[in-house]
Amino acid sequence: MAPLYRGAVTPSPPAVYARGVDIDNPADIAEKIAALRVEHRDLDEAIVRLVDDADADEVAIKRLKKRKLWLKDCIARLESAQIPDEPA
Repeated sequence: MAPLYRGAVTPSPPAVYARGVDIDNPADIAEKIAALRVEHRDLDEAIVRLVDDADADEVAIKRLKKRKLWLKDCIARLESAQIPDEPA
């Protein structure tokens, strides 16, 4: 049986979204965003399968949903980092 989700089930600390990412390098940011989007999509599919399963663990589903929200926040922060600062 294939695993429901490839990533970690428990959320990481909030500052991890940019670990190993050079904020000054747009290519690094874009690569990290792409990786986070893949994980977000995988989580979405895993959550759908678990919700459809009557024997699914509700706590596990809640953890996956929290991780998915955390990933969405990380993606938004990294996308914001891509916007150049312009003087007003």
